[in-house]
Amino acid sequence: MKIRRFITDFIITFVVTLIVTAGLTYIWEGAFNWETAFRFAIIFGIVFPSVNALRNK
Repeated sequence: MKIRRFITDFIITFVVTLIVTAGLTYIWEGAFNWETAFRFAIIFGIVFPSVNALRNK
């Protein structure tokens, strides 16, 4: 696995997930829930690039 590609994919996935989750929690609850947004962003930021790297081996 190329570390540079993994870091790039992690950052892109992290930012997109953070924005989407923060927006959805704002719509759903009426306030931003940053704890949930960061948790999902970290989890998806690690899992999705890892699965993609394993699939493209």
